[in-house]
Amino acid sequence: MKTSIYCFLPYADSAQAAESIKNLQANENIAKIYLLNASGETTECPEGCEMLKVKSLEASSTMRAIASHASGDFVMIYTKYTTLLPGLFAFERMVRLAADSGAGMVYADHYNVSADGHRTNAPVIDYQQGSLRDDFDFGSVLLFTTEAFTRAASMMTADYDAAGLYDLRLKLSQFASIVHINEYLYNDVETDTRRSGEKIFDYVDPRNRNRQIEMEAACTEYLKEVGGYLAPEFEHIDFEKGDFEYEASVIIPVRNRIRTIRDAINSALSQKCDFKFNVIVIDNHSTDGTTDAIREFTDERLIHIIPERDDLGIGGCWNMGAHHERCGKFAVQLDSDDVYADENTLSKVVKAFYEQNCAMVVGTYMLTDINKNMIPPGIIDHKEWTPENGRNNALRINGFGAPRAFYTPMVREIKIPNTSYGEDYAMGLNFSRRYQIGRIWEPIYLCRRWEDNSDASLDINKMNANNLYKDRIRTWELQARIAMNRKK
Repeated sequence: MKTSIYCFLPYADSAQAAESIKNLQANENIAKIYLLNASGETTECPEGCEMLKVKSLEASSTMRAIASHASGDFVMIYTKYTTLLPGLFAFERMVRLAADSGAGMVYADHYNVSADGHRTNAPVIDYQQGSLRDDFDFGSVLLFTTEAFTRAASMMTADYDAAGLYDLRLKLSQFASIVHINEYLYNDVETDTRRSGEKIFDYVDPRNRNRQIEMEAACTEYLKEVGGYLAPEFEHIDFEKGDFEYEASVIIPVRNRIRTIRDAINSALSQKCDFKFNVIVIDNHSTDGTTDAIREFTDERLIHIIPERDDLGIGGCWNMGAHHERCGKFAVQLDSDDVYADENTLSKVVKAFYEQNCAMVVGTYMLTDINKNMIPPGIIDHKEWTPENGRNNALRINGFGAPRAFYTPMVREIKIPNTSYGEDYAMGLNFSRRYQIGRIWEPIYLCRRWEDNSDASLDINKMNANNLYKDRIRTWELQARIAMNRKK
């Protein structure tokens, strides 16, 4: 099936683009090659190509320029400056499946090739309604039907420097499907070799702030268009309901953390408060001496629970703690790896509940090594959160922050998902649907990174499983918000 594909490639210089151009020109379905030059420099155009000077690769103006130059059947955008190495009949396969599925856009699994030539599988995940992260990994080869691309471009009203491609994707998703081809169709030269634990903080890096502001604006516009936007109107909470012996409980789920559990418990018990609190440790069948370490503590405020069940994730352990008869009015997070910044953290969290009348409080934390020395990127404050738009922007970002604390009656009503990833994010989205989320902007928590952290270095399949689940959480939440708005 011969068709016409108009290709658009990033261009720095002829040496950088030469091999990609050669590979594309060898395919009879490639009708034209446009080189996207964002350098601002005038350079000679390679033979058989046409140069387009653009503001940036992801600018709104670039998307409009592509739409105005695309007159073939399909638009292909390559998003990297490294060499494109298509597999055998890769483009033909993408075109065929786009036609067969009626998709407006398709993307595919691929291989990552390291600098030394080592090749590894790089599968990506399915796109769904809640795949609103601006860093959703499509791979570097995006194929659109020209009709869908130009229609989406015509719907764009903003002029972004960095969020143009993201905006176009959100516009397209409103009228066409985005299809994942789970076949390995090309080779991608891997340039970001950081571990998973080093990548997860990119979206809160202050250097990316202007980009994040644009992404938030594009996402908010999308939510308004699909009926999922929530205005800054919140239900009031009466904290005097219920009969709680304790004002607060520090909840510590733990499994096999002999190296850090004593630090966590000491940090919790050392809190200075003018109210009654306790510490509930849910010991999820540890086998490394953690159980004996917990038993060393004789403080009557410490409640040590070993579940009878053996099928609990972190969320399930949280449910056991929050539903315990001695759980306080507010349930406050402390991971077994971490410690509070000082003896005043718990008081500040409880004070925030009353002052901000919120169902959930989220603090600011500092990344440290195991010895509490600050490590990059340092303080994580989630300043992308605003009272006016935070709960909408929460559908785009990957987390709320730490430490997290919940109004216990609502935890008991909703129940925390019995998972060990994303369970707190699911609660934050659910609570924010109706209630204000309180924030503490000073560092009150030390998040200690070390070799046994659960997210320090995940393989691609685990990262994909985590991202797929969080996208599913977003999908459910977006559907719930759309339904809630329809009832108003």
